[in-house]
Amino acid sequence: MVIDPGPSALPQAATLILVRQHAGELQTYLLRRSPKSRFMPGLFVFPGGLVEPADGDEDFWASRVDVAPPALSTRLGRDLDRSLALRYAVAAIRETFEEAGVLFASTAAAGSAALQRADERRCLERLPPDWLGQGAAAEGWILTLSALWPWAHWVTPVGMPRRFDTRFFMAILPAGQAGRPDSRETTEGLWVSARQALTQNMDGRTPLSPPTLVTLHELMGYASLEHLEQGLRHRGWGEPIFPRLVALGKGRGAVIIEPWDPMYGQTDLRIEAGKLSQSLLPVGAPFSRLWDDGGVWKPVDLN
Repeated sequence: MVIDPGPSALPQAATLILVRQHAGELQTYLLRRSPKSRFMPGLFVFPGGLVEPADGDEDFWASRVDVAPPALSTRLGRDLDRSLALRYAVAAIRETFEEAGVLFASTAAAGSAALQRADERRCLERLPPDWLGQGAAAEGWILTLSALWPWAHWVTPVGMPRRFDTRFFMAILPAGQAGRPDSRETTEGLWVSARQALTQNMDGRTPLSPPTLVTLHELMGYASLEHLEQGLRHRGWGEPIFPRLVALGKGRGAVIIEPWDPMYGQTDLRIEAGKLSQSLLPVGAPFSRLWDDGGVWKPVDLN
């Protein structure tokens, strides 16, 4: 078994799970990554991306966020110091606008001219790394970090072509905003219930990344947005989720084993690729293993 060097040695990234209550059901926003992407090409994911140096400029952001710096660790950090909490949270907000056109800022009403200009610009060209800081300084945006909640801490498995130390936040969609892909990094966007997305993943219509699949399975446990909000108040980052990737040989794909699998630490683990198609689990069933079935990750039971 490959021993991981630890999250501190990996590039930092932030993801934001957008949720809303619509037509009587809890929905989340998914974006399809470009087939040209170097990471998870063609799969549906939550908005997110790399943390940039400017995201952690404490002197600049101290007066431009709605959570006072001393309270950041309590509100968003839990096991992070305030500088790291700020860096990840600002990155999550920045990346969510770049990829989905949703901005968490108190003076950035959906109909404001400045926000509309920024939204049009992001669909025409790649925004400069410091665009969020420029907008905050020029337009008086105050980032609503108070809208974000910690959800999970994922570490990409050893064996993946690109690896990241990623914090997954969750937030309710701001009033008056909807979400729209940028048509470069992300080519399609949809609001969907967890069950619908998981069902469509099984037939390949909405192929999900492994962390997205796990998160949506968790969201099936919440009956409504109100129920989810109650759970968020008591949720922290938890232990880092470091899945194990097991290659099945040339042309046979791979299996991801999650840390809660009873055989996760077994060094001589053997998986019979020929039995995987007969081991698929129904949507909603608990799982700890995902099989890459021709580019679509599917829950399987190998016991």
